[in-house]
Amino acid sequence: MSDTPYRENLAMDPSPDRADEFANWLALPRDVTASILMRLEAFEILTSAQMVCSPWHNLCKDPSMWRAVHMRKPFTLLGFPYDLEKMCRHAVGRSCGQLVNIHVENFGTDELLRHIAESSSQLKHLRLVRCRGISNKGLSGVAAKLPLLEELDISYCSLSKEALEAVGRCCPHLKSLKFNNSGQKYRVCDEEALAIAKYMSELRRLQLFGNKLTNDGLQAILDGCPHLESLDLRQCFNVTLAGNLGRICAEQIKDLRHPHDSTYDYELELVLLALI
Repeated sequence: MSDTPYRENLAMDPSPDRADEFANWLALPRDVTASILMRLEAFEILTSAQMVCSPWHNLCKDPSMWRAVHMRKPFTLLGFPYDLEKMCRHAVGRSCGQLVNIHVENFGTDELLRHIAESSSQLKHLRLVRCRGISNKGLSGVAAKLPLLEELDISYCSLSKEALEAVGRCCPHLKSLKFNNSGQKYRVCDEEALAIAKYMSELRRLQLFGNKLTNDGLQAILDGCPHLESLDLRQCFNVTLAGNLGRICAEQIKDLRHPHDSTYDYELELVLLALI
């Protein structure tokens, strides 16, 4: 990544000869305009949308616009001339403590995660995808600052049972967990499954795409998470859903994805295949 710093650009009033271009957009009610802008990613707002005109710039500074922040570094071989970590901090700051949902992908560090946690006491949805700069120590250290967390996605990060245990102990309202990895068919490990079973008893939805757990780990999850309704075990090739275990899964889980089920609807599939 380039070291070019991110600098917020203040919007300029449109020139008279361009005023007609914005007339229809500026005539929209404020709540309609806000609804449109909130469909953009934070990066698009900070680098483009807020510079269209003064009304849009003012609207983009409203804390209610930043209750959800989605920021992703694109895959590119040509470098990326923005400091996304600095931009993300800025976006979190604009929420003025109202942040409820944040998605960080392909970048991020322990320092950024700590800033998010310390600035967002209302956070309920946290998604960290391919954030290799976030460690077990980093997530464990901020878990106590996320008491309202309901949904957590920590896919393709360098995290293990230590982080899962900390989150499970500190986030009693957690209902949904995605802990996905690149499928490793010949490795076996139930440590993460056992941590989930022991500390996340209130889970309703669990996705373990490509996990190394075995039937023993799965049995522990079924015993320790009695409210589980949705379970995705695709690419978990050490699991065999046959016999009594298969029957229990079928009876207990309403939405069950088997290890060899199709991955056609898996949102990270293309990236996953490129990395294996």
